[in-house]
Amino acid sequence: MAVADAYDAMTSYRSYRKPMPQEIVIKEIKDGKGTQFDPRFADIMLEIIAEDKDYDLHEKI
Repeated sequence: MAVADAYDAMTSYRSYRKPMPQEIVIKEIKDGKGTQFDPRFADIMLEIIAEDKDYDLHEKI
């Protein structure tokens, strides 16, 4: 859940910023593997992001 929640937070519009670019989101998830995120679930999320060529996953979460 944590990695999906973080993805949603990073890719959603906030009052103080626009959604982060996909490259930054990927870096943040990779950097958080093993500390903030369970590595297994981080890898699954990274696979899902890689398949999201149109960058519309954030609209489906």
